[in-house]
Amino acid sequence: MRGLCGWIGMAMLAWAGQAMAQPDAVHASRVTPQSSRPVAHILDKSDVDAWLDGYMPYALQRGDAAGAVVVVVKDGKILTKRGFGYADVATRRPVDPDMTLFRQASISKLITWTAVMQMVERGKIDLDRDVNAYLDFKIPDRFGKPVTMRNLMTHRGGFEEVQRGLNSYDIKDVPPLDIALKRQIPMRIFPPGTTPAYSNYGTTLAAYIVQRVSGEPFDAYAQRHIFTPAGMVRSSLSQRLPIDLQSLVANGYGRGSGKPTRLELNSFWPAGGMSASGVDMGRFMIAHLDHGGVLLRPETARQMHDTILKAIPPLNGMALGFYEQNINGRRALSHAGDTLTFHSQLWLLPDDNVGIYMSMNAAGTDKVSGPIRNYLFDAFADRYFPFDQKDGRVDAATAKAHARMMVGTYNKTRRLENSFLKAMELSSQIKVGLDAQGGLLVKAAPGLAGQPRTWIEIAPFVWRDSMSKTRLAAQVENGKVVRFGLDSSSPYLLFEPAPWYLSSAWLTPALLVSLVTLFLTALSWPIVALVRRRYGVQPMLTIAQWRAYRSTRGFAGLAIALLVCWLWFSSVLLGDFSSMNGELDWALIALQVATPLVLTGLFGAALWNAGLTWRRGGGRFAKGWSLVLIVNAAILLWIAIGFHLIGFSVNF
Repeated sequence: MRGLCGWIGMAMLAWAGQAMAQPDAVHASRVTPQSSRPVAHILDKSDVDAWLDGYMPYALQRGDAAGAVVVVVKDGKILTKRGFGYADVATRRPVDPDMTLFRQASISKLITWTAVMQMVERGKIDLDRDVNAYLDFKIPDRFGKPVTMRNLMTHRGGFEEVQRGLNSYDIKDVPPLDIALKRQIPMRIFPPGTTPAYSNYGTTLAAYIVQRVSGEPFDAYAQRHIFTPAGMVRSSLSQRLPIDLQSLVANGYGRGSGKPTRLELNSFWPAGGMSASGVDMGRFMIAHLDHGGVLLRPETARQMHDTILKAIPPLNGMALGFYEQNINGRRALSHAGDTLTFHSQLWLLPDDNVGIYMSMNAAGTDKVSGPIRNYLFDAFADRYFPFDQKDGRVDAATAKAHARMMVGTYNKTRRLENSFLKAMELSSQIKVGLDAQGGLLVKAAPGLAGQPRTWIEIAPFVWRDSMSKTRLAAQVENGKVVRFGLDSSSPYLLFEPAPWYLSSAWLTPALLVSLVTLFLTALSWPIVALVRRRYGVQPMLTIAQWRAYRSTRGFAGLAIALLVCWLWFSSVLLGDFSSMNGELDWALIALQVATPLVLTGLFGAALWNAGLTWRRGGGRFAKGWSLVLIVNAAILLWIAIGFHLIGFSVNF
């Protein structure tokens, strides 16, 4: 995140400069001369507005972000509602917190989970019953346990990630809810209830169950039983927005200085397809802070908010739909949502009857939207709910020993496990190593400017970043780390050790070496042929040796071409939503057919060539190179098998 510390620092200077003009708003938290304990600011509109004016405009400008909306609620009322920047940069249409609609992405899940709890309090859904009891199709048995609604609400259904048909730009690619769910049932890769693995499919499945037990289409149900009672007059889950709302949607941008992108549509829209104004999101927060308000009975709201399942204590856990983001000694419930261009999050402080929501319509420079919203909440909490954090400390020798136990390569629990997209793990597995002092070095969690964090062990296998509130903790069994998590994501995602045979720590460099070797092998054929022609030298090879020689060189060239085609296919597929709806199935099928033919051919040719070279007394270099070709061919074949480049399905 190039320059991020710079603009954060400049934002703080701008904030401080405004504070000089307004003596009541000087810092995130003040310190009295008599005490080192920070003192809270008064949480009122004038102070919040002054604080936001000192941070948001400069943050958007420095991050090249288009616009944002921030809403703060307190004691059942909207304390402040602020729009910053532009909903449409070209026409200079400003963000209006009342009128401008932002795509909410995964915050949409809170609508689904609220609907589920409404059905629970009406006795139509049992949280601990097999979900197959409510469906007109079957979630296949696995691990000997059924999937329950409680599993779905806590992202512990065990489903792998799915991408096919998830997003598009064309409404014709958004099927009815039942078809979207039935066309591809993802594999369950974890026993239900055991492992948090964020699932859009699981949330959409829950919405479909509400649709079935309520007898209403889910978008109509949400409109009637959630949006209307809560006063959310400019909100919709429909992917074809009502005519009166279409002109109110903010444009989405990669960068504010760039061109707007097309509106992203979602086939799993109950998990990520809501459009809503900032004020409407404020009203939704008010309802939940008011013990369910007009949406839920108080006992139902308590059940939803207070049933916390922790994967790795003491990290944040998962409530029923919300996830914890506890801060400064206070309980906080949250949910975030991200599309390519819209980035949103809301936070509830139930014990203080306070909520804050923000959304941006651009990713910004180096995806700066994430740091902007994270800093917003941290600074808000420090300003109005300051806390004197006192951590323990593990002795230096023990800390170094624990850090060494953490070293390894890890996979996210939310992952694509059984399709060719698993190959992305070769570049996305998480490396944990040691820094120069023997402490943790975790590349999955860089600091604000992309620099490595300094982790201090504050309790056995619990670390805190020295420059922020972020904690990391590991679960250890029989002297081995079995998984670890970060406070920000531990409710719905963990990191588990990758098996050694699929670890990118050795497979990625081995793949690169193999590619170089095969390239040189293929290139040597025309080069050697030209040299021989130039000097009139005839090869001293038998017919069999000559055929083996040509076969290895030919298959080496085909293997290089095959991998180039896989890279092209993946870049096109992941670079355009519209290509994920079956348009490239022909290419996927062709690659799945070609991959085993080419790679087994390469391996067989390499064995044949090596056998002839060694039996007929080739030179040392020829013998050595023949063995290298066998090893490289085996590595490519193993990668193709282990990461499902060889398969017979177009699902992913």
